[in-house]
Amino acid sequence: MRNNNNYTFEKRRFIIGGSVILLIVIFIIRLFFLQIVNNDYKAWADSNAFLKKTIYPSRGMIYDRNGELLVYNQPAYDVMLIMREVQPFDTLDFCSILNITKEQFVKRIADIKNRKMNPGYSSYVPQVFMNHLSARECGVLQEKLYKFPGFYIQNRTIREYEYPNAAHILGNIGEVNQKDIETNPYYVRGDYSGRSGVEQTYEEDLRGVKGMEILLRDAHGRIKGRYDEGSHDIAPVSGKNLTMSIDIELQALGEKLMQHKRGSIVMIEPETGEVLCMVSSPTYDPSILSGRQRGKNHNTLARHPDKILLNRATMGRYPPGSTFKPSQGLIFLQEGVITTETKYSCANGYTFRGGKPACHPHYSPTEIKYALATSCNSFFCWGLHDMIDSRKRFPTVQDGFELWKDYLVSMGYGYKLGIDLPSETRGFIPNSAYYDKYYNARWNSSTIISIAIGQGEVTATPLQICNMAATIANRGYFKTPHVVKAIDGQPQDTTFTNKHFTMVDSKYYDIVVEGMRMAVTGGTCRGAAIEGIEVCGKTGTAENPHGKDHSAFIGFAPMDNPKVAICVYVENGGFGATYGVPIGRLMMTKYLKGELSEQDKYLEETLSNAIVSPNILLLNRE
Repeated sequence: MRNNNNYTFEKRRFIIGGSVILLIVIFIIRLFFLQIVNNDYKAWADSNAFLKKTIYPSRGMIYDRNGELLVYNQPAYDVMLIMREVQPFDTLDFCSILNITKEQFVKRIADIKNRKMNPGYSSYVPQVFMNHLSARECGVLQEKLYKFPGFYIQNRTIREYEYPNAAHILGNIGEVNQKDIETNPYYVRGDYSGRSGVEQTYEEDLRGVKGMEILLRDAHGRIKGRYDEGSHDIAPVSGKNLTMSIDIELQALGEKLMQHKRGSIVMIEPETGEVLCMVSSPTYDPSILSGRQRGKNHNTLARHPDKILLNRATMGRYPPGSTFKPSQGLIFLQEGVITTETKYSCANGYTFRGGKPACHPHYSPTEIKYALATSCNSFFCWGLHDMIDSRKRFPTVQDGFELWKDYLVSMGYGYKLGIDLPSETRGFIPNSAYYDKYYNARWNSSTIISIAIGQGEVTATPLQICNMAATIANRGYFKTPHVVKAIDGQPQDTTFTNKHFTMVDSKYYDIVVEGMRMAVTGGTCRGAAIEGIEVCGKTGTAENPHGKDHSAFIGFAPMDNPKVAICVYVENGGFGATYGVPIGRLMMTKYLKGELSEQDKYLEETLSNAIVSPNILLLNRE
């Protein structure tokens, strides 16, 4: 009997001990959840004694290459609230001050409390009620703020723009989304970051580092001053300033010339790869995407049929047309398909079994320089035929075509160039596998002959086309194009200073340069001539299956020691000489000479008033 009692006692002791241990474990887990996992407990404890106010740094300013201020900051104010501290107040008076309706007030409070819309919501943590108050609105609210417990004002800045230009390059800032918050601990709800342009690419440089001010509360939640005389406060660190490679006067002229047109102008300094101007038309005043109306204006731009938010310079994919012919001449010279003495006949076009790419009249047969000067289609079609169809050169057409493609890739076509702007597209240079699949491996030069003159499946961005002009100007290499010249006065790193050499020897570039010079002195680019400056150029009339042909032009100047390369592309502009050439000449004249003559100013007004795309909408600052 005693043994049974001892057994029962031992059994109860283990059960009681186990229960105590289990309770302790549960208590520890609960403490861990409250203090480590769940921030509400810590937030509640901190908010009883302190108010931690974020001090936002001044965002870095942006200047053009000549030191002209482009983007700066103006003070703005956010209305913040801590939900647990809100007490009954005169809602109508509050709404009247902020110029909102009671329905808008109720909806905003509901949105703040909605954890699906506002993940991580805590009634102890400050929330943004309304942003971007002006100084006047803030002053009115500040006088009556004591009537609205739980609300306070947070100082911020908003972007201001000195010029109504370069919107696609500069970009804009907007409120961060949940993905930004989850992937970057720097951001909290209500913060802003760059959403496009250099504001996005250089966000970490521009944003600076937040500071913190800790204020002491009394038992009633009233602010009693700075905690420990501010010894625990953290000062903000201002963002870094950017110096752009853009010349804002050149940019403004380009945007004026492209009014009422769709297309792009890109200008590059060949020696450095610095982008001097990058116009995407239609455009808009960047100031309309700053402040409280940003969302409304952004939606208007996004819905417009002319795709105003699209940066056509880096994202538009166009057939390069005859601006592609210099690259073909270089490939054929390097491969020994042609020499400077090689002549091909042109009976108003290149005739083959499948059709005939037409050509305008000129003497025949012709050699490479004259073919470039007169933009002869036949010459470059014959060159592609002799390169990839000859079994003496390559075992198969696929082998020859792959080498052709590799040459173009080395020239900057087919892949992203790596410019310091977001959302650059790559254009398209087909490979042999592409045609094998499409034509069941039964194809030759005649099947794809249009690519020899920049048509067919070949597409490129205006940036890539301009980069090609810069490569020719440099006689065989390019530096990665970029729009930011320096960060806080320090030049860009080697990403933008390394030379990228093509697969073509520099001696062949001299031949193509001479041909492009002849195009200006007596060929299709005569309208690009500038007195006292040796300009080299090439027109392009790109066929467009959806409407009128596109007008294109590439060029560089001077011929020796070139200072600028340019691409002009006007959608539905017709012949290259109609819009591409005169716009290119005015832009190069402005950059190289600093000003336009009276005659040039008359041409400027004529071109800027010419309407090519009547649907274009320009949104300007109010």
